[in-house]
Amino acid sequence: MHRWIILGFAMLLAACQHTSAQPAWPPAANDRAELGATPIDYLPALAGDYFKHDSLAVGRRYHIFVRLPEGYADAPDQTYPIVYLLDGDSTFPMLAPQHLFLHYDENLPEAILVGIAYGGFGEVNKRGIDFRPTLEDGSQGGAKAFLTMLEDELMPRVEGRFRADSSQRVLVGQSRGGSFVHYAAYHRPALFHGFIASNSGREWADKLIYGMGKPMPKIRTDNHMILASGSRDRDYLRGTALDWRDEMAGRDDLPWEATFLDITGGTHAASLPEVYRQAMLVIFEPEVDE
Repeated sequence: MHRWIILGFAMLLAACQHTSAQPAWPPAANDRAELGATPIDYLPALAGDYFKHDSLAVGRRYHIFVRLPEGYADAPDQTYPIVYLLDGDSTFPMLAPQHLFLHYDENLPEAILVGIAYGGFGEVNKRGIDFRPTLEDGSQGGAKAFLTMLEDELMPRVEGRFRADSSQRVLVGQSRGGSFVHYAAYHRPALFHGFIASNSGREWADKLIYGMGKPMPKIRTDNHMILASGSRDRDYLRGTALDWRDEMAGRDDLPWEATFLDITGGTHAASLPEVYRQAMLVIFEPEVDE
């Protein structure tokens, strides 16, 4: 009997020693380097670069994520369209892989994607200021300063570092970010070849999408201003988008070609990848294999 007790104890001790030798999870702080100092390097559809941008025009820090095309390093003489994504905290990880798949399936040209992020969804996120020309209390919003930051600070910095084709710039915004896209299209119609606004918000003062009811700049470009609206978007936003369609889309006296995309079954935010797909196909008109 004693022999069986001793044998059982020995087996239990061996099992405990074996268990203690297994890797611990989560890893200790000094083990994290073994997992990769830059985990995004293990996500090739997002891989590229990251840097912080402290804006003088706005007086605030932004986190800038850059997705580089496949084969970028192997084609040193090639330039690429460049796409600037507002609300990069969410839109960058959503649309960077989407663009890669569109390149595979739709022959969309590869592009550099730039996500302009705040670093969070909480207090640090100032989209409610940056994307509005006027705040709810009637005071001046931050849209003018944010546009200056884009044009005079960020775009020269990014395009001076990466091989971007400045004639093929695209600006993408969702909801309140879409409102800013309309603002930029009105004030800088030649700055981007494509302006993509998804389920745009409306302005507090007149309850309209920015630019409606205003005299348009006397300039004509070959650029595109695209508003996409999901048929299941919030009623008041859907109605305003349809008003924009009726007043703006198809006119020949605007600074750009105004196009309305009706996303059947589309919701306010979750349909952004489909908006991006349809709008980019309008802008670049790639040849699709049958």
